[in-house]
Amino acid sequence: MEHLLARLWRLLRGPLQWRLLWLWHATFMVGVTGVVRAADGRVLLLRHRMWPPSRPWGCPTGYANRSERFEDTVVREVREETGLDVKVGRLLRVTSGYRLRVEVAYEAELAGGALAIDPVEILEAKWFSPDDLPEGVQESHRLLIQQSTGTAAAS
Repeated sequence: MEHLLARLWRLLRGPLQWRLLWLWHATFMVGVTGVVRAADGRVLLLRHRMWPPSRPWGCPTGYANRSERFEDTVVREVREETGLDVKVGRLLRVTSGYRLRVEVAYEAELAGGALAIDPVEILEAKWFSPDDLPEGVQESHRLLIQQSTGTAAAS
């Protein structure tokens, strides 16, 4: 039986194989976060309207569109939420184990633009020293900021 399945698989080839794999395997949404830094080292944090009131502060974040590179998601989300342009840097973390999503985080460097928040999603945007973050920062984002500055071991 296994030999028959292997032969059949080889006959299918290309797009049909990919479609079957897509149907058979887990499908996730991908949440993408950007740890955005200014030239002076400060980090951009947003007070998100839709997040819990006890922890509304975090980095720019959103979901990747179908076929979108994750780096492009960072650029798009930062621009949509703040009006700022960024240059995406190194990958900080990929986290799985959630029921329907995977989380990906990148460093990003401010490249220009003028701060203009999207009032539908964002209540406030401010630059903070990594050593002086506001109360109510998402713990996962606090850890990403520490990781990106190399202070995670010191905490």
